[in-house]
Amino acid sequence: MTSSLESIQLPHLPASLPIHVALYRDVQNAPFLRQQLISGNADFEYAFIDASSVLSRTHALSAVFRAVNDYLNERLKSRNVHSEIVFSFSPTNNIADSFRKFGISDSTKDLLVVKVSTAPEITHESVAAHLAQSVEGTPAPFNDETLSRIADITKIKKAYKLGSLNVAPAGQTNGANDSGKKLLENSLLGAIAIRGAT
Repeated sequence: MTSSLESIQLPHLPASLPIHVALYRDVQNAPFLRQQLISGNADFEYAFIDASSVLSRTHALSAVFRAVNDYLNERLKSRNVHSEIVFSFSPTNNIADSFRKFGISDSTKDLLVVKVSTAPEITHESVAAHLAQSVEGTPAPFNDETLSRIADITKIKKAYKLGSLNVAPAGQTNGANDSGKKLLENSLLGAIAIRGAT
């Protein structure tokens, strides 16, 4: 299986901390992956995010930045930087709730995987090889086009309590929807930033 793992250097974070991101569609083994997380298997220390709750690349990377920044400043509220990434998507301070809304579930079909290089042995090659062995799904590019096909706008608006915001469902592309989506994205980024400030 070819890897679509992307290694990203986020601005304002040390060059020694690249972020590795992969997106998978039609995942067949979500219950297995979730079980590895629950059992604390160190080989599976990833942020496993249900991609249907991710609006855009910017939305995802904002949550990653917030978590890594908290990791660097020793402000983690959860077990490690990877669980903190899932928590950082949440507009509230309820960790269990954030895992329910944004983390992998047994029924997850579209999966966003994030790994932070917190140790020298965590490289693009090692992460790509491990994910190729571990995730039974179809690699997809981590871009707005793919995410817009996956994103469940209703679910996202509910998670962020933005029910009144007018955004058309995925697949309906027109000028009005683009501006609605931008407004939604800005609201999500604001929620991530504000929760971090409290």
